[in-house]
Amino acid sequence: MARIYPFRAWHYNPSAVRLDDVVTQPYDKITPAMQQGYYQRSPYNLVRIILGLPELFDAERGESVYTRAARDFKAWREQGVLTQEKEPCVFAYSQRFKVPDSDEVKERRGFIALGKLHDYSEGVVFRHEQTLSKPKSDRLNLLKATRAHFGQIFMLYSDPGGTVEGILYDGASAADAELTDEYGVLHRIWRIADPAAINMLTTAMADKKLIIADGHHRYETALNYSKEHAGEHAGKHATEGAPKPEYSANHLPQPVYCEAAAMMTFVNMDSDGLVILPTHRVVHSLENFDPTAFCAAAQEYFTVDPLPEGEASNLIEKLKAESGTAFIAVTRGGDFLLRPKPDKVAAALVRVPERQRQLDLTQLHSIILDLLLGLDAEKVREQTNLRYLRNAGEAVDQVRRGEADVTFLTNPVTMEQLREVAFAGDVMPQKSTDFYPKLLSGLTIYALE
Repeated sequence: MARIYPFRAWHYNPSAVRLDDVVTQPYDKITPAMQQGYYQRSPYNLVRIILGLPELFDAERGESVYTRAARDFKAWREQGVLTQEKEPCVFAYSQRFKVPDSDEVKERRGFIALGKLHDYSEGVVFRHEQTLSKPKSDRLNLLKATRAHFGQIFMLYSDPGGTVEGILYDGASAADAELTDEYGVLHRIWRIADPAAINMLTTAMADKKLIIADGHHRYETALNYSKEHAGEHAGKHATEGAPKPEYSANHLPQPVYCEAAAMMTFVNMDSDGLVILPTHRVVHSLENFDPTAFCAAAQEYFTVDPLPEGEASNLIEKLKAESGTAFIAVTRGGDFLLRPKPDKVAAALVRVPERQRQLDLTQLHSIILDLLLGLDAEKVREQTNLRYLRNAGEAVDQVRRGEADVTFLTNPVTMEQLREVAFAGDVMPQKSTDFYPKLLSGLTIYALE
């Protein structure tokens, strides 16, 4: 089952930079404004590597954001801005946060380690949603240029008894590093190098199956890259220690070769600290979109009830109050609550597994986007007419300002739904889940050489 490994992580040198000035949110959550802010914060901010800005005359000079990323990563190591652990470690990683739009405070606990990469067909790692084309191409170019992983893939495992958290956190002292990010989330890291503790951890994880919570694109990129380079560097860059298959207090488990593993954060899916937010769909640039005609067509599959036009927060509260599957369509012709007509939806989704027919997003993508609006799987995959937004207010405002044709507000997927779909080998539509908070990039770095 799941194989995890300690590693000699690279991390920012606290004597050279302030951690607050150099770490970032994951690359796909960095807006242009955030990107500019990170650039201004420090010349060593990780954004320069994971989401660099193009420069004038790049083509003439034979340069790109990827060549600069590789050059900066090499220079920062040589200059001592980044430093490497002297021995293989894993890292306990805690995030304390306020749940958005509430006063509830939670703490999500996990750990950072290397995880062996598996094909989905092996039944060890499970995905829960479809991926998009552009992010995979971008991440592959960055990985090829830098030969390093700068952010962690977010993995879920099941541990109702909390055994793993006990190994990591019982008796924990002051954190080795901590910071509060721009969303008010307190991030703390503890370095764990004791071979006995690491072997207890690897043993506890050995029977686990994993679900990708966040980072499908990076996982699939790392997996494809590992296949391209399989055996090329076998054993050459393995972390220090005897490469023995058995676990002991003196010998740590080792990856067979560096490309076969990626840096991951593992979190217990049975813990109370998991929060999933909805991701709303904004449809734009449709030819001759008519709200009245759209509502008439939607009535074949859904009851369509007009709502008083209001703030996004009021619409979200209305949606939360629904006991069954429902979503809200915000158009320039009015706002509408859509509830499925079971027989009609079942007939339209006859080829879709039963467990998925009841999901809001499956009905939204398969019936509304595809059948009614003509956005087939390829257009959705390429994001031709579709934007994904966490912020309901911005999603609604884009319609109100005339920048979009229709916004669909949705309720979040539950952990039970995600687990059921993933372990059945099925997938939800792209951007089905938004786990909050995000894992910071730059806390640890895994260099393949």
